[in-house]
Amino acid sequence: MQVEFSSFLTEKKPLLKKMIDVLSLDYPYVSILGTDVIGSSYAVRSQSISINDTPWGQRGFVVRVHNGMHYAEFSLNVLNESTFLSTLQLIRYDLNNSFQLIKKASVPFHEYPLPIEEQIYQHNEGQITVDPMQIDSSEKIERLCNIKDKAHQLSPYLANFSAVYQEVKTSKLYLSQQKDLEQSWIHTEGYLVPIVKRDKISKSLYRGFSGLKGFEIINEMEDQLEDCINEALLLLDAEPIIPGEYDVICSPDVSGLIAHEAFGHGVEMDMFVKKRAKAFEFMEKMIASELVNMHDGAKSAEHVSSYWFDDEGNPGRDTVIIQNGRLINGICDHLSSIRLDVYPTGNGKRQSYAHKAYTRMTNTFFVPGHHSLDEMIQSIDYGMLLESSQSGMEDPKNWGIQCVVAYAKEIRNGKLTGKIFSPIIMTGYVPDLLKSISMVSNDFELFGTGACGKGYKEMVKVSTGGPYIKAKARLV
Repeated sequence: MQVEFSSFLTEKKPLLKKMIDVLSLDYPYVSILGTDVIGSSYAVRSQSISINDTPWGQRGFVVRVHNGMHYAEFSLNVLNESTFLSTLQLIRYDLNNSFQLIKKASVPFHEYPLPIEEQIYQHNEGQITVDPMQIDSSEKIERLCNIKDKAHQLSPYLANFSAVYQEVKTSKLYLSQQKDLEQSWIHTEGYLVPIVKRDKISKSLYRGFSGLKGFEIINEMEDQLEDCINEALLLLDAEPIIPGEYDVICSPDVSGLIAHEAFGHGVEMDMFVKKRAKAFEFMEKMIASELVNMHDGAKSAEHVSSYWFDDEGNPGRDTVIIQNGRLINGICDHLSSIRLDVYPTGNGKRQSYAHKAYTRMTNTFFVPGHHSLDEMIQSIDYGMLLESSQSGMEDPKNWGIQCVVAYAKEIRNGKLTGKIFSPIIMTGYVPDLLKSISMVSNDFELFGTGACGKGYKEMVKVSTGGPYIKAKARLV
């Protein structure tokens, strides 16, 4: 089933083309990005039910112009025939003021050449199995209530429980003198969050579901409910870990967290321009085991951060970041690619039409290898299997990394002992961690329930993942 393109953007398209024609009389380059994102979030908890608009919702436009030397932008969310001329006057006034400020500024501004664009007309619509927009809200709540009721039947130790489902439909339009691009897709997410309590000990767990899917994702949540509750119950008997260096096996979601934090942020090339990323010093050098291959790109995989073109009208690509242990590429937005004299990778993303485009990750992951998980476990005399990533943090300038993991399963003499340690923080220097990778599994999975910030803001959707990886890491 095709995901229908936004009727709002279709209605505004003639006005946007007219705006480009008029502004092109003043500026040698004009482009407009139109964005329409709608959706809803449904949450059923042990004691409450709520329905809200998706936090990703937005509807508006950003106009980008080039005056022959510099770029400037103007965003707006209201556009109609009756106010077209007054809106155009406001845009001209604001853009001209921006260029005047650049002239008068005491700090240097970089000059950019006029973009050279090929003529492209491309309209793309995503595919889903069950269109969530065609299903009544009452049915969605009923399915979530059934999950909640079953969860409470599974264990007397379940103190609280949340089942959350979210649907998001995204449509984007990009117009310039040469380009006429449209795209639309739907992604859905689900969350199971059990809180278990025994005596004075309480623990919580989170399991997420995501993808370019429709309402059928609710079936995955139902299928994995019992396993999720049992996983949470394991934490009631968990012990704190003795800090130290261990042989570890990282589950696909944990290896994805490493990929995201270690080399996602580290190779965002707008940080190269600002000399804030240590990865710049390691280009074309061995920074990982020869077993390590890593990709990022809207076309590297099909998941929540897949698209046909980015927010600057550049096509999404599949970028090889690490090839057989060697760092060979970064990812970049359009303006950074000009500053660094490299080809744009289609990673220019905005939090919304009212935000600047930055270099941002899309689908970031390690490529599968040839080992099985059983072989990896059997290879360890004493170590840990790390499961359930929670959060991470990375310092691109110094290449330190911290990953928070829900728990670790003890491995002794090549077998899981059943002993659990929690919570777990994995920390260290990125090249040391990646060079220690000695086995990579043939499994592969992507996860896209979270969001990524540029520092502490500029949130965008991303997915991460990969196979199981065996490495040496410091755990605390």
